Amino acid sequence: MSQFKETSVTANFQNQAAKYGDRACVAYKKDGAYVDISWKKMNEMVRQLGQYLMSIGVKKGDRVAVFANNRYEWWVSDLAILSIGAVNVPIYATNSPDEAHYVLDHSESKVCLCGTESHLDRVLQVKKKLKKLKSLIVFETPKKKTVGVLTLDEAFKKGATYKDKKAFDKRLSAIKPNDLATIIYTSGTTGNPKGVMLSHNNFLSNVNQIMHDYREHLSDQDVFLSFLPLSHSLERTAGYYMPIKQGAKVAFAEDVSTMQQNLTEVRPTIMISVPRLYEKIHAGILAKLADAPAVKKTLATAAFKTAAKNVPGICEGKKADELGFAYKLFNKLIYTKLKVALGLDRFKFAVSGGAPLAVTDAEFFIGMGIIIVEGFGLTETTPVTNANRFGMIKPGSVGPAIHDTIVKISDEGEILIKGPQVMLGYYKNKEATKEVMTKDGFFKTGDIGIIDEKGRLSITGRIKDIIVTAGGKNISPQNIENSLKESKFIEQCAIIGDKRKYLSALVIPAFEAVQKWAKAQGISFSSNDDLIKNQQVIDLIGKELDTYTKQFARVEQIRKFRLLNAEWTQATDELTPTLKVKRRVIEKKYAAEIESMYPPDEQ
Repeated sequence: MSQFKETSVTANFQNQAAKYGDRACVAYKKDGAYVDISWKKMNEMVRQLGQYLMSIGVKKGDRVAVFANNRYEWWVSDLAILSIGAVNVPIYATNSPDEAHYVLDHSESKVCLCGTESHLDRVLQVKKKLKKLKSLIVFETPKKKTVGVLTLDEAFKKGATYKDKKAFDKRLSAIKPNDLATIIYTSGTTGNPKGVMLSHNNFLSNVNQIMHDYREHLSDQDVFLSFLPLSHSLERTAGYYMPIKQGAKVAFAEDVSTMQQNLTEVRPTIMISVPRLYEKIHAGILAKLADAPAVKKTLATAAFKTAAKNVPGICEGKKADELGFAYKLFNKLIYTKLKVALGLDRFKFAVSGGAPLAVTDAEFFIGMGIIIVEGFGLTETTPVTNANRFGMIKPGSVGPAIHDTIVKISDEGEILIKGPQVMLGYYKNKEATKEVMTKDGFFKTGDIGIIDEKGRLSITGRIKDIIVTAGGKNISPQNIENSLKESKFIEQCAIIGDKRKYLSALVIPAFEAVQKWAKAQGISFSSNDDLIKNQQVIDLIGKELDTYTKQFARVEQIRKFRLLNAEWTQATDELTPTLKVKRRVIEKKYAAEIESMYPPDEQ
């Protein structure tokens, strides 16, 4: 097989497929066990699908949508689309029919590849309104046959019979670095999402930038666990295109709900995640510790205190053997066993991005030698712009700029980015593109931050989330929320107060911890609803709010709060696909609770 000049992410895949052949490229769960698929087999499917797409008239620059959860077929679809010079338009797997309609219509996609029958049904509900959409392909065989819908296996078979076998390589070789590779529609909290245009060069550059700074920690022996949406640029760049560049293997988690089980089955060496996973694992460990026998609890508590003391040393690059007798003892008795139980015994490091990671969560894992590298970026920057480095990790910071990237702070405190990973622009929206670029070519992130003496960036808020109180004070709710989530009794929270005289909060308790506390206090309850109405529980959360906000100014103190009995999720629309809080949705959904905290006589 010919070696391709690497002007595209797909050329890189072809070269790696030729190099690694029968070695495992990906793994997926089938009949209760993980099954490998080789580089050779993946390439065979990529070529067959690419040839099928050419056979139905997909040309260079045509948009082809992928509406599916994380699975190896997502990779096959993406690589096939890009290999023939077409543009992949990913749709978040959780999107509704109307949301899918907007993306398909705005992008003028000609083909849509659907993961499950549910995804297919959502497209079929709106297909009559989509004049440009001509073909539908579904990964899983649906229960009912629909005219005009092909299964992926059928597409493979048809593609295998495509006569012009040289056409695929010709199309691939003709791709130029600045050709459009994808349009990613950002999950906006208000209004329609914008389509971020990313080129092959954006992806290639960002992968190379990351590998430049972390090359000594990456190898073709690595195993990744994929669970963040491939529709988002973080997983796509760092958890998909980068492993391809490494020649590493990627295993697909079944679902977010099975993450803990999948971790122990796959035992990855690297994982790309968002803070929510680390928060949940940390909270789960503490909850189990609360129920442990006295001797075990005493030993574990001492181990965690020793881990905490050694966080600075580990952040500076010290190994277990350099951290003294107590640390080495607890490493043998506690940390190593805990890593095995969590499926983290082969871990080199994990990446956290997409939202701020609480310092307590970061330090909890780092203290045991589970390195979490927090980074920063946006869809518009492909996404990585900053990341902590081994030997100079600073919990609460997202680290210095990565290779070949300039990060600076504007006079207004906004973080500005320049580098080869910055997007081509917003699709069909020149005005919005112009608004986010400075005259000297920097991308305006919309985030507020500071840079320390070592060049490490810390995010202090988001411009559009800033609360301006009735008294004219500017407050970043993120800082307060991150502090509150350090409480073992608080699961989620949202600070309220824009154009109000004082701050309030909507709080979802960490019910597992609260239930155990309530039982210890002799409080009777039959549901979470009973708990949030109990005055002792309300007082407990009130004390936690006071404790974890005492470092903030008087104007940043929380005067009132309301407890809610259901966790915010994507499914209930309070969180984006990358698990960020949709503030506008929450303010609308819980308007009655919010207004109850601001009686007219106090406004």
